[in-house]
Amino acid sequence: MSINRTELVAAIAERASLTKVQADAALSAFQDVLISSLSEGEAVKVTGLLSVERVERAARTGRNPRTGEEIHIPAGYGVKISAGSTLKKAVAKK
Repeated sequence: MSINRTELVAAIAERASLTKVQADAALSAFQDVLISSLSEGEAVKVTGLLSVERVERAARTGRNPRTGEEIHIPAGYGVKISAGSTLKKAVAKK
């Protein structure tokens, strides 16, 4: 089971005593800040919840699965997401 954006906005609105429009705007703003910070190479840390950072991936050699031919995969960036202590504790309870 998972929660989609509409359900997340509704839950945030209810818990924070906001309208759904305000909660959606807050979630959109969080998304914008996260994307712009990561694109500039800055990590985003929400203490207890999570930390998100951009990581470098080195160039490497791979194989085309269809032909078996070696291909060059260029260096690039990826995203590393780490759970914070509060989130880890919440998930561990069951």
